[in-house]
Amino acid sequence: MSYVEFYGLNQEPFSNAPVSRFYYNSSQHAEALLRLMHAVENMKGLAICVGDIGRGKTTLARRMLDNLPEDRYEAALLVIIHSGITASWLLKRIALQLGVESPAEEKLALLAQLYQRLVQIYEAGRKAVVLIDEAQMLATREIMEEFRGLLNLEVPERKLLSFVFFGLPEIEENLKLDPPLAQRVALKYRLVPFDFASTEAYVKHRLRLAGASKVPFSPGALKVIHRTSGGTPRVINTLCDNALFEGFVAREQVIDEALMERIANDLGLHEALEAQQRTTAQRQAGLYPDDGSAPAPSGRVDLDEIDRYLESLKTG
Repeated sequence: MSYVEFYGLNQEPFSNAPVSRFYYNSSQHAEALLRLMHAVENMKGLAICVGDIGRGKTTLARRMLDNLPEDRYEAALLVIIHSGITASWLLKRIALQLGVESPAEEKLALLAQLYQRLVQIYEAGRKAVVLIDEAQMLATREIMEEFRGLLNLEVPERKLLSFVFFGLPEIEENLKLDPPLAQRVALKYRLVPFDFASTEAYVKHRLRLAGASKVPFSPGALKVIHRTSGGTPRVINTLCDNALFEGFVAREQVIDEALMERIANDLGLHEALEAQQRTTAQRQAGLYPDDGSAPAPSGRVDLDEIDRYLESLKTG
């Protein structure tokens, strides 16, 4: 028997893999998606979504890709897996993602191919969008200049290509490597930690989708989960997954506050939370850049209205 069976679940509810069916449409993620979709729908050029580790940027990027209908968008998601890539590699990869066949090795010829492909997309009544995850790894002036050049590809009516960067806050410094590009950021949204209500709703949401008939966490345990995770979805997942396993081993149908504290301590989350709080304090003190972003969610976002808006984009 596993903890899945012990707690009457159909599957593990707290995997950190980006499983689309477990997507939690929190108020701030819904607002972020709305703003980013607005940016690409109106071909604003460059939008960025920033947030610390584990805030749900990758999940949001995949959700956005799913919400870009193929009959209206030529869309691609490019994940940057290391910082050693070159501008020429990036340009070729973008061209391939947008449907350029046999990209040329010489840069000017490749740019001509890409421009022709973008014009084809435009003439077909579609919009070209490239989403870039882990964009903070794009850390050279050459790459930033390449993006500025790509954003210059346009026709009299509009730009031919839009980018959305998803990354850690360092991306804001990287953009400053090319000041004209930094000035072209049309929209920025910052993902912030969950408050307690969102943490509780997130945990219950994932448990419900996994088939739980009741919540195996006591109210006190939920408070510990929120406090020691710092409201970060990825850490919430790690905590809850470990707690379900330890509860199963101890044959505890309800995981209490004391057990959650022990698990958080074993995972080193008390120390990690203190380090995160120091970093946040330094950023607020101006030691890290924070030059303006979309305001934090007010809690008054109409999720039904956002769903209707996204559906209208799909149906045209």
